[in-house]
Parts: sequence; C-alpha cells; structure tokens
Amino acid sequence: MLRAAAGDAGRAYKQQLIDLLDIAPGQTALDAGCGPGTDLPALAERVGKDGKVIGIDRDPAMLARARDRTVELSVVEIREGDVHALPVAAGSVDRAKIDRVLMHVADPADALAQLRHVTRPGAVIGLVEPDWDTLVIDSEDLDTSRAFTRYTTDHVVRNATIGRSLARLADKAGFLVKTVATTTPVFRDFQDADHTLGLGRNMLEAINENYIDQQRGRRWFSDLSEGEFYASFTLITVICSR
Repeated sequence: MLRAAAGDAGRAYKQQLIDLLDIAPGQTALDAGCGPGTDLPALAERVGKDGKVIGIDRDPAMLARARDRTVELSVVEIREGDVHALPVAAGSVDRAKIDRVLMHVADPADALAQLRHVTRPGAVIGLVEPDWDTLVIDSEDLDTSRAFTRYTTDHVVRNATIGRSLARLADKAGFLVKTVATTTPVFRDFQDADHTLGLGRNMLEAINENYIDQQRGRRWFSDLSEGEFYASFTLITVICSR
C-alpha cells in the first residue's frame, strides 16, 4: 500500500485528504494508525511550530520508521497504541485521520467511537478506506479475475467493503458527514500490481484452498505478465465533523 500511495492516484488522494482536513496552525492533529509516518511531516507543516501532531501505531517496526522520519520535527509525538484504545486524552484533538486502517481492525465502529472520544466538539475527521469489491483486473479469463476479486473480499481482507460503509458508520458514530469522495488508483505495471495487490500470493492461497482450480489460476497469473496490464480499485474518502 505504500507503493500505491506513492503513485499519482495515491499522492492525489493524500493531498485531497490533508486539504479537506483544513488544519490550522496551533491545532493538535492525530494520525491513528500512522504506519511508517508517511503523512506526519505534512501534518506537522500544517499545525506549525505551536501545534502538535500525534502519530499512533501498534507495530514496533512501523513506530521505529515513523520516529526516524520525524526525528527533526519537534511538534511530532509518536505513541504506541491501538485504534481500539487510543492513548490520547479525551477531547484533546482538533483534526484526526485514519487511512487504510479500518479494513484491518476487529471492530471499525469501536475504532470510530474512539476517534469521537478523543476529538473536541467541532473537530474535523478524515477517513479513507478501499472497497475491495471494486478490484478489477483485466484478463481474457474474466471469470477467474472475478473469482480472484471475490476471494480477496471473502478471505484476504478482514473488512473488505469498509470503504462503501464509511459514511454510514461515521453517521452512526455521531459524526456529521460533510464530504464523500473517491479516487481510483490504476496499475499498469504488472510487477507493481503483483507486489501491491498480492496477485501471485493470493492466487496461490486461493489455489491451495481449492477456491480456484490450479491450472486455471496459474494460467491466469502467467497471462497477466504478458502484454498490456490493467488493474484498479476504488478508495473512498469521508470527511466528517464532531
């Protein structure tokens, strides 16, 4: 997903997200599930020298990378924690984002409740998640492409269709939904798509679980590497207020 974020579509949705958060100098911004801290410098630039940025992740390796990335940014504080129990004082955050994290968590509604708990009245919250039902991979064997997408949504990603549910879940959590937008990352390089989307890895798992016939699956994967390649999926961005 880091490589997807580094592409044109990835940079576009991230810039859109930061802009829509409308961060002002002096505010406190939270990145829940910050990973390696990719977005922390941009948040730090927006809050300025009098603001604060809190990056939270539960993975020690990601936290180490986030600390390395922000070592010279005094306004950034990295904390170990889980989105189900955010180590942040209640009502202390002005702006918050959670980006491609809810698709992995045990209880997205609980994570949103945590965000509501730590944000102030009037805070702005940005949510971004993919909808893996929208994963399309061009192939002459359309049935296998469709089977691969179905396997991804049913067996690979925990909350595979969370993107389409973001606005509804935000509303149920007590947020006021202000903006819903979509971005479509497009992959035209087979190797990049294989690395980012797990084409070979997930196809092998589908074969081993007898979800897709071995000969059919291996032929599909081999054919993808020849000639023009196309794959895409949809990212949904929801901006809401507390």
